[in-house]
Amino acid sequence: MNMHDLLDQLSGYFSDIRSRPWHVILTAWCVACIGWIGMLNIPDRYQAAARVYVDSQSLLRPLLSGITVQPNINEQVTIMANTLISRPNLEKVARMTDMDLLAKTPAQMERVIADLNKNLTLKSTGYGDLYTIAYENRNPTLARKVVQALLTIFVENGLGNNRKDITSSQKFIEEQLKDYEIKLETAENDLKNFKIKNAGLMPGEMGQDYFSKISDMQDQMRQTEMELHEAENRRDSYKRQLSGEDPTLLTDAISSSNTPEIDARIESLKKNLDTLRLKYTDQYPDIVATKNLINELEASKKKESKSRRPLSGSGPSTLYQQLNVSLVEATAQAEALKGKLDAYHSQYAQLRGQANRIPEVESEYAQLTRNYDIYKKNYETLLSRGESAKLSGEMQNKTDIVDFKVIDPPRVPLTPSFPNRPLLASIILLGALVCGLALAFLIGQLKPLVRSKKSIEAITNFPLLGIITLIENAQSRTLKHRSRIFQGISLGGLFVVYAGIMTKYLMSAAQ
Repeated sequence: MNMHDLLDQLSGYFSDIRSRPWHVILTAWCVACIGWIGMLNIPDRYQAAARVYVDSQSLLRPLLSGITVQPNINEQVTIMANTLISRPNLEKVARMTDMDLLAKTPAQMERVIADLNKNLTLKSTGYGDLYTIAYENRNPTLARKVVQALLTIFVENGLGNNRKDITSSQKFIEEQLKDYEIKLETAENDLKNFKIKNAGLMPGEMGQDYFSKISDMQDQMRQTEMELHEAENRRDSYKRQLSGEDPTLLTDAISSSNTPEIDARIESLKKNLDTLRLKYTDQYPDIVATKNLINELEASKKKESKSRRPLSGSGPSTLYQQLNVSLVEATAQAEALKGKLDAYHSQYAQLRGQANRIPEVESEYAQLTRNYDIYKKNYETLLSRGESAKLSGEMQNKTDIVDFKVIDPPRVPLTPSFPNRPLLASIILLGALVCGLALAFLIGQLKPLVRSKKSIEAITNFPLLGIITLIENAQSRTLKHRSRIFQGISLGGLFVVYAGIMTKYLMSAAQ
């Protein structure tokens, strides 16, 4: 099909529609009247709206950064906004606006909640934290009350949830602090009892570990054995010298104190003993040996005092006396070193007997210390977090971290938000005209008319010999003219009615 044939076909369709003007007009009137009547019966619905701004840029937040717990206010506001139109909040709105009093049965209450859920909207305007709350209802007063109730819930939830979170956090931290306080006290008592029970076996008690103590003890034993061997040799030498010495009589009188060397030695040992007692206990081997040596010298002094002759001018020789004193000192020193060596042997045997116990003590002590350190660290951390939570709670209670500013309070416009009657009336008029044209076109397809010679040739398959033209008389032209006038009046009347409807609602909107 070429362009010429397409134009002929479209021209034929237009002719079919033009030949049935009353079908178009009557159908348009019927559809328009039905549509406009239905539009008039649609109840008006009024939309109440409010805008609120959530200001989370508080001056205290940067000032208290690092000291208090800083919640993510923007995220909380977003979650709160997304969950605002939930069933519990809708039920609360119904109670606040007395809508629940109209619901006598659970089914009616469900319809009230469904209507709220359907017609309530909360959306961000796209400019930061600016939100719009809107509700649509036939009753404008009820619509405004619903928006006001939802706005109140929005603000209360924003402030109350933060305080509730802080309170629950403080309560949890306090409970954990009490638990860790008990654990820390138990760990301290266990550690104290363990130290008392294993005194002398604790790691680091003399600045050495077990194996260092063993090594030092062995060195001290070897050193003491050498000193004891030298002392015994010295003692035996003095004995041999005394066995070959013959005491002589002295003509000079013996003074009241004939043992000055012993006294000096005793005095020196006592000073040494006082020095040792400042550092060690009485059970220390050097202290025990010094005490034994002092006792031996004092016993020797008493023995010589008793054996001294009462006659003046008689007594042992000076050499014999000195050798005897040296023998006593050497004997006492050998006995002291022997006692010291025995004490070292006893301590060495005790350490060797603790060879298996000391590693166990070190392991248990390490475990107790580790548990104590963990409890102490957690307790101190919780204590610090508790103070931060407390300060955060004070900040939440005494200041407004989040400020809700109502930009536009709830209000209801004078004109209904639905339906948009001017727009709907225009759509109905356009639809009525389309329906009329469509009906005329459909009738033309069901009852086609022959409009051209090509159509006759296509239908009959015979060549066209001629065309008879209809000659209209005056009467037919008059009737045709009148029909066109009536058609124009009918179609104009439709537009007049449309204009009246538009004027009415436009004037109502202007008022």
